[in-house]
Amino acid sequence: MPGPGAGRKVVLSQVSAVNVRPHIDAAPRQRHRVGSAVRAYVALCKPRIVELLLVTAVPTLFLAYRGFPSLLVTAVVVAGGALAAGSANALNCYIDRDIDVIMRRTSRRPLAVHTVSPRSALAFGLTLAVVSVALFAAATNLLAAGLTLAAIAYYVVIYTMLLKRHTSQSTLWGGVCGAAPVPIAWAAATGSLSWAAALLFLVIFFWQPPHFWALAIKYREDYRRAGIPMLPVVAPVRRVLAESVAYSWLMVAASLALWHWGGPVYEAAAALLGAAFLYEVHRLYRASRRDAGSGGGLVTMRLFHLSLVYLTLLFAAVAAGALVR
Repeated sequence: MPGPGAGRKVVLSQVSAVNVRPHIDAAPRQRHRVGSAVRAYVALCKPRIVELLLVTAVPTLFLAYRGFPSLLVTAVVVAGGALAAGSANALNCYIDRDIDVIMRRTSRRPLAVHTVSPRSALAFGLTLAVVSVALFAAATNLLAAGLTLAAIAYYVVIYTMLLKRHTSQSTLWGGVCGAAPVPIAWAAATGSLSWAAALLFLVIFFWQPPHFWALAIKYREDYRRAGIPMLPVVAPVRRVLAESVAYSWLMVAASLALWHWGGPVYEAAAALLGAAFLYEVHRLYRASRRDAGSGGGLVTMRLFHLSLVYLTLLFAAVAAGALVR
C-alpha cells in the first residue's frame, strides 16, 4: 500500500508538470516568433531583387580588375550592395504600404499583412542605409560610398516618391537605381569610373523597360486599381511593346559597344544573347499588331523570364571575358 506521503508526492509531481510544461512549450513558440520576424524583415529587403543586383555587380569587378578581383573588395561589394539594396527596398515598402495592400502581387508583403510595423520598417531601412554607406567608406573609398548613398536616395525619393505615382515613364528612369551596382562596384575596385562602367550601366538601364513592362502587362489591372500610371495601364499593349523593341535595340547596342573591354568571348556571347532577346521582343510586337490582346498575360511573361536569363548570362560573359583576357 502507498505510504502516507504518497498522495502528497503525486500532487506535487502534477503541480510540477503543470509549471514546467508551459516553459517547455514556450521555447518552440519563441523560436517560431523569432524565425517569423527574421523572415519578415528579409522579405522587406526583396531578396530576389538583391540577388539580381549582385549578379551584375560581381562580374563588373572581374572586368575592373581584368581578372580575379580582390577578395576583400568582393566581400564589401556583396555585403554592402546587399545592405544598400535591402535598405532601398525596405524604405520603398514603407512608402508604398498603402498601395501594396491593394495590389494582388504585393498584398503579402510584411507591411501589408502587418507582420512588421511601419515604424520598425522605417528604422530598419534607415539603419541598413547607414551601415552600407559606412561599410563602403571604411573598406573601399568615398566615391563608392557616395554613389551608394545617391542610389538609395534616388530610389526612395526620386523613383518611389516622385515618379512612380505620377508618370508612365517611371520604369525607364527607375532603371538608374537598377544599374547603380555597376558604377558602385567599379568605383569600389578602382576609385574611379570609366567608359566600360558607363556602357554596362547603359545595358541595364535600357534592359529595365522591356524587362519590367513584360511583368506590368500581366499585372496591369493591379496597377490600375492602385492608381499607378504604369505604361501598360495608360497605353495599348502594342505601344508598350513598340517601346520595348526600341529600348531592346539600345540595350544590345550598348552591350556590343563593350567589345574593346570585354574581348572576343564576351562579344560572341553578347551577340548571341542579343539576337535571342531581339527575336523574342520582335515576335511579341508582331503578335500585338495581329491581335491587340495577344500581348498580355502569360505571353509577355516569356519575355520577362528571358530577360532575366539574358542579363545573368551576359554578365557571366563579362566575367569570363575578363578571365580569358
